[in-house]
Amino acid sequence: MLPELVFRFAGNLAALWVASEIFDEMTYGDSFWVLVLAAAVFTIVNFFVKPVVAILSIPFIIVTLGIAYFFVNVLMLLLTSVVVPDFAVGGFWTYVGATIVIWLVNLVIGAARRDIASSQARSRGAGDLRY
Repeated sequence: MLPELVFRFAGNLAALWVASEIFDEMTYGDSFWVLVLAAAVFTIVNFFVKPVVAILSIPFIIVTLGIAYFFVNVLMLLLTSVVVPDFAVGGFWTYVGATIVIWLVNLVIGAARRDIASSQARSRGAGDLRY
């Protein structure tokens, strides 16, 4: 569980940085440590709070054919900006755009991680074959 949280933290750190570079209204006071704190809070919120909110939102997620789940993700970013001082996300559309960027960055990082893990597993498995 801890290695997974560390990996998610690193991915969220990169994703929040990329989103803040794309959107001028998303700021962290030009302090790396504020960004680190925001990534830590965002990781914890996504790990513990998001599942609870998602379960409570199931009727809305079903009725909206999944669109409400996107707004659960927006809510997690909003919660992070409320908890972390000096971390600010501008208006509604900045939240929407930043959520999409964060999702894309985490998608790419997750795919790279799975690719590395599968190639390591293949290389370990190749030595185990007996002819």
